[in-house]
Amino acid sequence: MRKKTIVCRRLKSLCAVVMIPAVLGGLAACGIDNSYTSHTVAQLPAPAYSPSPDKPAWQIDGRKDNKILWYVNADWWNKSFGKDMITRQIKKDLNVDIEFVTGDDSKLNTYFAGGDLPDLITVLDANSRVVKAAKNWAYPLDDLADKYDPYFHKVTAKQTMDWYRQDDGKTYGYPSYSNTEKDYGDGTVHASSGFIIRKDVLAAIGKQDFTTPEGFLAGMRAIKEKFPDLIPFGFNEFNGTNSSLDVTLQNTLGVPTTKAGHRFYDRREDKDYLTWLDTFRRLHAAGGISDDSFADDGDAFNEKIQSGKYASIFMASVVNHGLWLQTWATAHPDSQYVAIDGLRSTQGRKPTLTDTGLSGWTINFISKGCRNPSKAIQVFTYLLSDYGQMLVNYGFEGKTYTRGPGKIVRWTPEANKVRLTDSKKWQNEYRMAEFVLFGHDRYKALNPDSFTDAVRQIQNFGQPWLTTQYEIENIAPDQGTLQARSYSAIETKWSTILVSLMRSGSEKDFKNLVEQYGQFQKENRIDEINKIRDTKIAANLNRLKGSQTRS
Repeated sequence: MRKKTIVCRRLKSLCAVVMIPAVLGGLAACGIDNSYTSHTVAQLPAPAYSPSPDKPAWQIDGRKDNKILWYVNADWWNKSFGKDMITRQIKKDLNVDIEFVTGDDSKLNTYFAGGDLPDLITVLDANSRVVKAAKNWAYPLDDLADKYDPYFHKVTAKQTMDWYRQDDGKTYGYPSYSNTEKDYGDGTVHASSGFIIRKDVLAAIGKQDFTTPEGFLAGMRAIKEKFPDLIPFGFNEFNGTNSSLDVTLQNTLGVPTTKAGHRFYDRREDKDYLTWLDTFRRLHAAGGISDDSFADDGDAFNEKIQSGKYASIFMASVVNHGLWLQTWATAHPDSQYVAIDGLRSTQGRKPTLTDTGLSGWTINFISKGCRNPSKAIQVFTYLLSDYGQMLVNYGFEGKTYTRGPGKIVRWTPEANKVRLTDSKKWQNEYRMAEFVLFGHDRYKALNPDSFTDAVRQIQNFGQPWLTTQYEIENIAPDQGTLQARSYSAIETKWSTILVSLMRSGSEKDFKNLVEQYGQFQKENRIDEINKIRDTKIAANLNRLKGSQTRS
């Protein structure tokens, strides 16, 4: 996936999710399993202030000239600190000077090999070896908070803490954008996919039923007949397995994630899902899908959105495409893309739309090499607090934003003018909603301007079907294992098979490709992979059950 554009927070599918690949699976001899194992919170010095459970420690600790070295495993992260209004205030409040260092997996590998770890470490893959071995190189946040900043417990989400709790009962990392069941229930999380169509096209073709395969094909024929210059049907670009025709379609069809006994269910082999893929094959054969759609990158996809080239689109991550949807809608209000019912299960299942789960995005740790652990946990508490989140997302009340009834946030006229007319100043001087390493969707949800008008209708349309899929988070084989390599090969194979299925010349060819994929999986340890998935699903369900028990 490409680099995350940080404007309104992080944009999920544009993320440069810098994964920790198999290279880190071999770090055991280089430090990930051995360094700092003798360091415990009990051995750390007592705080130089009197911590209180009712007041954050950064408001009590009067020490000056504190320094923090913070490594972010992503080259795109903005390393500037103290020059914009947001980080200047962080520096002032916390009495801390943060030096950011960025890099890739090789640089992180070097840190562990050398044993001289930065104070804070942020990675971007909850399933990585680094995260799983955190108890060997990072301090437990629970213990640090008890000793230095008990207020930390008031600003964290219990379900998130429990989700990252390791087998020793301790939690070592805290993520950004971890959405709990409460977040899903209270409207913090929004639907992010839908079948959308131009309003003028919808009006011209008359009543159509896009929910069934035959009705869908009939609707596409009507579009092609009345709008010969448009591409009848579009979908997100193919980039690995990120197309909307993969997981997003499975969710829209309500394909189960597990089967009897809470075992892994291979959604790609689901009859309902394959029926719709075969429907797209038939549509492609009839000229309803452009061959360019299989090769277009994100830029080409967005260009066609903003020029209204698609008559209809099955779109994932609609917020990521909000700018282009709004550009078209502003110029052609009678042709705006709107969400309608389409692509429904042939077996009567309801959609199970989802978004970011408990694992979140970035995961932040305080290493056992930290020179100032009391200040480090204060950084966590500060950035997780309502005060810190309002600062990094909206700046200063009265100056850059105002709050109304129901905590609704609005930009001040002065700030909004900069936001709309001077993007360079907004990014470099204001830096609003960019400092996202502890971000959360609930704060974005406070501002109606967080989403363009063109996106809002699509979100609202899909909201009734929003649900969680916690049970299948992080169930891939551990990196560095034989099963992980086989899993990677299977994923690569599927990304090519998916395109081939829709371009196949006949139903027979389609079925042959499905059989080829099934055989490829068998040849690449799929039974072993599924056993690992089953074990991890059971662990996830136990973790969720344990969290509910402790609530």
